[in-house]
Formats: sequence, C-alpha cells, structure tokens
Amino acid sequence: MLASVWFLRGRRVESDMATSEFDRLIEQQHLAVDAFAKGNDEPLAELWSRAEDVTLGNPFGPFVRGFEQVAETMKRAAANYRDGEATGFDQLAKHVAGDVAYLVEVERLNAKMGGGEDVTPVDLRCTSIFRREDGAWRLVHRHADPITTARPAESVIQG
Repeated sequence: MLASVWFLRGRRVESDMATSEFDRLIEQQHLAVDAFAKGNDEPLAELWSRAEDVTLGNPFGPFVRGFEQVAETMKRAAANYRDGEATGFDQLAKHVAGDVAYLVEVERLNAKMGGGEDVTPVDLRCTSIFRREDGAWRLVHRHADPITTARPAESVIQG
C-alpha cells in the first residue's frame, strides 16, 4: 500500500493511510509483546526484517546485529518470562516518514521472571524503528531497558 504524500509549508506530510497502516502494526506489536510476556518470542520474531543490518538491545545483554543473532537473543530473553501479560503501553511518540517509522513507548507487563514464582510488574522503555520492505512494515531496531524513572548520576558508574 502506498501512502499519499504532500508538502505543507515545505514539510513532507504522510496521509492517514500510512498512519492507519502503522497503527495496525503497533497493535500487532502489542499482541506480540503480550505473547513475549508468556515466554513466546515467535510473534515478535515474525515482525522483524530478515536483513543483516537489524539491531536489538534488550535488558538481558548487549546489542546484537543481524537477524540470526536477534532471533537467538529474543529466544533467550523470552525464556526469562512466564505466565505473563502486557498490561499497558504508554505511547510517548510515533512518526511515519516515507518508508521509515519509529515508536517510543513504555511497555508495562506482569510476569514471573527467571526462576521466580511470583508475578511481578516489569516496565520497559522501548524504542522501535521500522522500515517498509516489499510493501510491509518490518522491525529493524528495538531497544528496551528498565529505566523508566529518573536516576542519580552515580547509577551509570560501572565497577
């Protein structure tokens, strides 16, 4: 589906068609995050580009590059979650520009983490970048970490 594009005061503007298509993708991603909270990485993996330039940074390890490493990393990360659910998504920003789009959210989950038996809340600040490939939106970068509140400068000092 091609989006209508026009210029307003020198700025490129996407039509509602591109935005509504992207909104449907966001709904898919939210359902995939819900499955991830249950330990199932497959719905989220389906959203990814298979290109070698994709990147992932998650709370359980360093950044990885390339779909094969991304898929392996997501499988290991999903294994940390059990019996969970997505409880909300606080959208901070989204933008569609041509064949690239981004989404910034705080994802709110409840899940049993690691070997724990108690369901615990997990809040992650997430940035997702998408690109249109062969007419479909594909995830090309995702970064998620647990920093959702202000922290002192000392919190970034290592060692």
